[in-house]
Amino acid sequence: MYAKRKFAVLASASLLSLGIAAQDTATRGSGQQPDTRASTADIEQVIADWKPKPRDVARTMLKKYGAPQEITEQRLVWHNNGPWKRTELINEEIDHRFPLPHKDMLLQVVNYQVPPDRFDELAQYDGSVIAERTRGELAARCDKEAANILALNLAHEIASGDRSVEDAKKAYTEQIIAMAKGESAPLTKKLNFQPMPDAGDPDQMTMAQATADQVKQLMKQKEQQKQKEQPKK
Repeated sequence: MYAKRKFAVLASASLLSLGIAAQDTATRGSGQQPDTRASTADIEQVIADWKPKPRDVARTMLKKYGAPQEITEQRLVWHNNGPWKRTELINEEIDHRFPLPHKDMLLQVVNYQVPPDRFDELAQYDGSVIAERTRGELAARCDKEAANILALNLAHEIASGDRSVEDAKKAYTEQIIAMAKGESAPLTKKLNFQPMPDAGDPDQMTMAQATADQVKQLMKQKEQQKQKEQPKK
């Protein structure tokens, strides 16, 4: 009975997620907000057998931001919640030892264009800070939202050339200790930079337009031929 109930919750949540875009379009002009999210009780059914730490984090996020827009058996996703473009919580505990051993599972994303020559420095600073150039995103993954805010504030300073990797590591460590002691840790409170509205970098073409058109046509023909050769069901 429990398995059937959980499957029904997941199926319902999937249908709700698929309907969000259509309902958003229909209600955007009227100013009404579509009520498409699953209930907290339904989500509790989904996370009931999650690992303890991701389950605890899920409850914290639900209390702060309400139900997510996307729900699967192993993942919850919020869009445009608080300062974030996206928040993704997975039922996984990823080992991370900076600045002390802990588990990562909460990924939070902002629009941000990292200069290409700063990618190496960000990787040296924190392996759970993730920059994606094409989409124009910068993310941090930890077990607490405050730690993600801290990670991105310092990542911004590295990307801006205002702080070295070594200094950022030191500052991160000090702020985490202060937060644990209940002392002032201002870099954990809010983002100290404004996410960029359009930070994507589509890169540069390396072939002439005529050649690009020819290559795309050849690839299209190859795909069509492949589909013709597939056995019919």
